[in-house]
Amino acid sequence: MGTLGELERTVMDAIWDAATPVTAYDVKEQLDAEGRALAVTTLLTVLSRLEKKGFVASDRSARPHRYTAVASRADHVAELMHSVLGDAGDRTAVLERFVGGVSPEDAAVLRQLLSGAA
Repeated sequence: MGTLGELERTVMDAIWDAATPVTAYDVKEQLDAEGRALAVTTLLTVLSRLEKKGFVASDRSARPHRYTAVASRADHVAELMHSVLGDAGDRTAVLERFVGGVSPEDAAVLRQLLSGAA
């Protein structure tokens, strides 16, 4: 799974927020409600690119095609975090800065998760 451009991220947010598979028209309706009017053809192009990148799967058995996320938003963000950490020259320094910048609530969650993983 790769990275997302701004428009791709917007479309993926609409897909991740949906409870069921969505069509390009469903995505358009959601984005229109948010004040981001885009043409259906633009959305179909973005959905096609997202499918090629492995972010969505399409059900082409009916028209209009329906799209679902291949992985959850949490999976995607975790993968991004692992990728960035993997690119770091000094992983300890990166982790130190990250942990130093989280809220006390997030730090408590991290401590709990780490104690369960040990």
